[in-house]
Parts: sequence; structure tokens; C-alpha cells
Amino acid sequence: MPAKKPQITQVQPAAAIPGGEFQIRGSGLAGGDRPRVLFGETVAPILVGSETLVIARVPEGPLVGPLIVEADRERSSPWMCEIGIQVADALHPVASPVVDAQGNVYTTFSGSRGQKTPVSVYRIDQNMNMKPFLSDLMNASGLALDREGLLYVSSRFDGIVYQVSGKGEMSVYVEGMGVSTGIAFDAEENLYVGDRAGTIFKISRTRQIYVFATIEQSIAAYHLAFGPDGFLYVTGPTTSSFDSVQRISPAGEVETFYRGLGRPQGMAFDSDGRMYVAASIGGRRGIVRIDQSGNAEMFVSGPNIVGLAFGPAGHLYITTTGALFRLNSGVRGAAMPNLA
Repeated sequence: MPAKKPQITQVQPAAAIPGGEFQIRGSGLAGGDRPRVLFGETVAPILVGSETLVIARVPEGPLVGPLIVEADRERSSPWMCEIGIQVADALHPVASPVVDAQGNVYTTFSGSRGQKTPVSVYRIDQNMNMKPFLSDLMNASGLALDREGLLYVSSRFDGIVYQVSGKGEMSVYVEGMGVSTGIAFDAEENLYVGDRAGTIFKISRTRQIYVFATIEQSIAAYHLAFGPDGFLYVTGPTTSSFDSVQRISPAGEVETFYRGLGRPQGMAFDSDGRMYVAASIGGRRGIVRIDQSGNAEMFVSGPNIVGLAFGPAGHLYITTTGALFRLNSGVRGAAMPNLA
């Protein structure tokens, strides 16, 4: 009897970066022998292999070609998966990158607390050329852009948020922000700064400082992002594996938007108002997509992801603890105030 051809009926999640995992469902996936999973002709490590479920890890390096399952020398029909490509390494981001109106991506080499690094912020152009953009800033943490395209960088070392011109000239914008980590602008260009000890500061364009809200302190950092609804969303990893995303109204009222994530970090929103957050869910690490009704699903699988940002042409830029990846997400990012 001829071998039964493997049939793929579903692959989850929709995308991954190297080191991430795809759950492949179908029939005849194992045959009488251990199956093989290939991306083009590159063999992927298999974590689980059965007739109806195969879990494969995305190998390192450039991958050319669709996903194929091979069992008993029979191959399935190809299944197209989106896999991120590494565009920069030797980095140390602790938060999301930012993308300016020209498509340049900014990300950090933060270093350990008190460590002075040769380069604080890198700029990667649309041709994926990475160049040093900013030096002499200790422990660069959060990044944000205003409407004029000026970059703002927080330092968790000295509690200062710096304003940086397009030529990399740095000046103090506001100080006294504690262990300042995440930063974000609202529609009126007020700047919000997260002091991981438990305070969210609001700084007006005239640089008046207010305490906007107080929340549970984080062992690592706060990550801030404004949703299209005008609310400020905040994550702050704790020792719990059941962390939450907090939502703060324009009046400073704090509520829980979603609970049940492991170590949630950087966030971004799409044009439909859905949130994307670097976190783990159900024991799987990557980028989780959450709609405004609180329905959550894994969107991108991958290890060590700390942040993300949407760029032009449906590109999604993903920072891990050591690299920057670009993925063709097919999703349009929200028109946020700082990119207007």
C-alpha cells in the first residue's frame, strides 16, 4: 500500500522568529517513522511528533521556502509561514524600538545598570544599514518620537528623559523621574514616564510635572503605549506568571485590561485597535494579540522578545534581548500621535 501523503490543515501561530515554535495540525503527519519538518530544504528540530500534531522549532539563519512535513518519504503540500529575518544583532534593547516617518528604526544598547556602553542608541535605515546614533547616555531604556520627529530617550540610571535632534544632539528634557523606563506621548503631546517604583508621571509641553497615576511596582520596567481609544496602557513584569496589562483613563483612573500573561513587556496597536504585547501565554513566549473584548491569541512565536513596533508596508519590527528582527505581518499599525 502506498504511503499516505501528510496533510496540513492548520499552522499556529501565524508567524515566528528563529527559535519560535509552530504547531502543525493535520493528518498522516508521522507515518510509520519520525516526521521531518522543512522550511524549503532546511530541516527544523521537532519537539512533538504524532499523526495529528507536530511542533517544530524555527531554525536559525535565513530560511528560503515554505513549510513542508515529510513522513515515510511523502511530502505534504507547502504551507506558507511568515518568519522574521534578523536585521541587526549585538544589541541590548530593554523595550520596544520606534520607527520614524522615513522608516528609520531606533533601538538601544542599554547595558546593565551603571554600565557605560560605547553606543546608546542605534539607527537602522530602510536598507537595513545600522549606524550608531547616540552615545554618552547611560542605560538608555524607553524610546518615543514626537510629531516633529525628535527622539526622546529615558535613562533608568539617572532618572532623566533626554531629547535628541535628528543629528544626535542630546539635551535634558525632564529630570527627577526615578527609575525611568517606558515613555509615550498622548495626542496633545504630553509625555508620560514610568518610574518602575510605582509612579506614572505626566509632563506637559511646558514641562510641568504631574503624578498621573500610581500602580504596582515592577521588578524590571514599565512599558507604556497609548491605544487608539486615548487610554494609556501599561505593563510591568512582576514575579507572577499571571501578570496583567493595566489601562489608565485620561483622568488617571486605573483598571485591568487583561490578566493572564507571563512577563508582559513592550506593546503596539494596529489600525483596528488590537493590542500586540511581548509576553507569554499558556507557557508559550512571543507576541500576544488581544482585541478590545479581551480575546487573546499568540500572533508571533519567539524567545526573548522584549518589544515591537509597526513600520511602513506592514512590517513589524521586533526586539529581543540581543537583536532586531523584521517580519512581514500584513498588519497596519495604528496612526499614533507621535507619527502624525
